[in-house]
Amino acid sequence: MASDDRVDVDLALVERFRGGERAAFDELVRRHQQALWRMARRYVKNDADAADVVQQAFVRAFRGLDRFRAASTVRTWLYRIAINLALNHVRDRAREQPADDDELAAHAESTRATGPQRIIDGEDQARLRAAIEALPPKQRLVLELRVYDDLPFKDVADLADCTENAAKVNFHYAVRRLRELLGAEVIA
Repeated sequence: MASDDRVDVDLALVERFRGGERAAFDELVRRHQQALWRMARRYVKNDADAADVVQQAFVRAFRGLDRFRAASTVRTWLYRIAINLALNHVRDRAREQPADDDELAAHAESTRATGPQRIIDGEDQARLRAAIEALPPKQRLVLELRVYDDLPFKDVADLADCTENAAKVNFHYAVRRLRELLGAEVIA
């Protein structure tokens, strides 16, 4: 399985970094930066803030890599850091100013789904994004990690802090709720 190969390579990079090879961390950044940016962008709603969140995530990872115990995959660990920072950013921004719903409708999402449910363009994309944001937080997180980031349910469960079965159930309910909100013809 390809993800198992990537896990092994990431762990090897961690060990090389721990051995003093700083370039190994640069390789981790190259491997995961784009995916983390796409995930952060869905939460923070603009490119610059997403880049800031990802940079902060890698700074934290750099500082904490010596303490990484491989209880999860390196990718899952990096996602966890970035998700927490993105959610903190959203929470902090919500205190500063109310959300602008028109901005979401006016700005089509700049990245496309990479998973099996790569769906919609234009106006339907904005409707889908709004419907996803209306989901309960756990369902939204599980759905986005599974569909947009194409993560296996095991990794989704780790990031959502639940069992693999609970991740599958949350995904099922999220898809069902989206079908209710958007109509069955939109979600194939």
